[in-house]
This record gives sequence, structure tokens and C-alpha cells, in this order.
Amino acid sequence: MLFIDEDITKASTLPSAFYTGKEYFEASKEKIFARTWHLAASLETIKTPGQTFPFTLLPGSLDEPLLLTRDTNDVLHCTSNVCTHRGNIVCEHGGIEKSLRCRYHGRRFELNGKFSSMPEFENVQDFPSEKDHLRQLPFSTWGGFLFTALFPAFSFPEAFGQMIARIPWLDPTDFHYSSHHSKDYLVNANWALYCENYLEGFHIPFVHASLNQVLDYGTYAYEIYPYSNLQIGYARAGEETFRIPQTSPDFGKHIAAYYYWIFPNLMLNFYPWGLSINIVKPLNVNQTKVSFLTYISDQEKFEQGVAAMTDRVEREDEAIVENVQRGVRSRLYENGRYSPTKEKGTHHFHRLIAQFMQA
Repeated sequence: MLFIDEDITKASTLPSAFYTGKEYFEASKEKIFARTWHLAASLETIKTPGQTFPFTLLPGSLDEPLLLTRDTNDVLHCTSNVCTHRGNIVCEHGGIEKSLRCRYHGRRFELNGKFSSMPEFENVQDFPSEKDHLRQLPFSTWGGFLFTALFPAFSFPEAFGQMIARIPWLDPTDFHYSSHHSKDYLVNANWALYCENYLEGFHIPFVHASLNQVLDYGTYAYEIYPYSNLQIGYARAGEETFRIPQTSPDFGKHIAAYYYWIFPNLMLNFYPWGLSINIVKPLNVNQTKVSFLTYISDQEKFEQGVAAMTDRVEREDEAIVENVQRGVRSRLYENGRYSPTKEKGTHHFHRLIAQFMQA
């Protein structure tokens, strides 16, 4: 059983077996990832009435086939993409449709996921029933993004509410996706090691020399919420900062970045130039794909400051995390302790992992 003491001054970190044991990795799929919120799509992919958009939720881990649709009344739906007859994938390519039809045996569904018709089922008793509709999923939208969860253990506002309330003056609809500056990284390490590295600025002066010249390590701040947390990076003199309105509790502060993390694997990094979204996708117990999605609001600012070193910082993180993965395999290492001032975010992350893995 995993246990992390709530008192960070007494607590020890997760055991090394969590990062190396296949049983923990497999269990985390159902206990953690199936019960939390994930970025599903940009609303740009599903903006026309009659449009369908099939996708896979968290490929390589959950591998759940889902479907976004806009019905003819312009209402958005998120459903399972698995036929309720024999389990075939219903919508394979997406496009503009009047209805959904499974090409295996011809079962039809309305665009809202409701069962419509089925050939050769005239004599079936108690048919159709609620089980014959495509399973509906909860979803929420923020900015231009849609988020969904299979079996959410907490609500969307519980996960994202603090972020939305803190920075309402940053409008994500002003951000424009840049495929040229977006990239996937393959990291040979457990997904949790990557996340916990993100959740502390403790390593910055030791691993990221260039980033340390931009951010003021001494004033780096942490805020912990139930299912998320915030790291605030303050700028050194002369570096680019946000123009924060007087209505904000951060008015007058020289902030270079807001780093928001949503349990378990989503990072939303706000900079004066725009937004970088990082999605940590577990592939196996010691391999992870990290998708960097770049949204730019100010191209000139993008070329300056933190943005210019994003790839370098990621490669430095990748190298150190892979080194840790090799280390935690050691027969001589079990776990460690936390810095009460610098590793609050990692401690919080480990507490959530222990809580969800025991549920």
C-alpha cells in the first residue's frame, strides 16, 4: 500500500517500485487516468453542425475510442465511439454526417448518440433499451479547448476553477496554435518522474543554467489546490513580464510565467507571449511521450525570453529524468525525503497518487 504522510517534514517519497513495477503502471490506468480529466480536442475540430470527430483518449495508456459530434441543432456531444451491438468502432474518419452508422451490421445512431435503428432485430425482447445508446461522457470547455473524463472522481471546476478564477484577464481564445513550434518528445522514464520534476523549481539552478538567468529562483512561489497546483516564476530585472491588471491579486508583481498543473498529467504554462500546453502520455512503465502544444498571442515576445530556450530546457529535463529512472531501478535505493520549501508540489502529487491508487 502506498502512503505519503501529510506532514511534509515527516514524509518520505513514493517507493521506487512505483516507477519500475508493471503492476503499479497497469493499475494506474484505471485508478488514476480513467478517473481524471484530460484535454480531448480543440473546439476548432468540431465547429460545424453535423460534424463528427473521432479520437482516442490518451493513446498508449487508456486507448479509449471516443467521439465528438455537433448535432443539427448545433449542440455538442461527447460519446463512446464503440457500437453497442458487437463493439465495432462506429465513426472511423469523421466529417459531416446526418447520422452515425456502424458498417459491421448497420446499427444506426443519431448524432447525439441515441440509438436509431437496427436491421434484423424485430423479434428481440426489451429492445431497444438505455444500453443501446452510445455511452455519454461528461465534458467541459474552456477557451477553445474541450476536456473530458471517463469516470471522473472530481468535477471540472474542482480541477480547473482556481486557474480560471486567477487569470481571467488571459484570454486563451486570443492564442493561435503553431504546429511549427509544437513537438512530441519521447522520454525513457516513468510518467510520474516527469511530472514530479515539473512540479518543483528546486532543480532549476542545477539543471537549467539558461532558465536560471531569466527566472528569479529566490522568489519562485508555490500554491497548492485540491487537484492542481501553481508555480509562479518571477522575472529577473529586464526580463519580459505580464501586464497584470489592477483587479488581479498579482497586480504590481514581476511575473514571467504561471505554471499550472492539473492532476495527473496536464501542464498549462502561461507566458507573456502565449500558452504552452504539455500533455504527459504514459506508454509503458519506463517510457513516456510528452506533447508540447504551442499557442502564440504575441509573436515578437515569443522570440524572446523563456520561449527561445523551451526546447533546450525540455532536453535538459528529459536527460535528468531519464537519469533518475536509471537510478530508481537500483537495488540500493528505496525512497527519499522532501524539501519542505521547494518540493511542496511533488509532495502534493505523491499524496494524490497514493490516495487514488488505494481507491
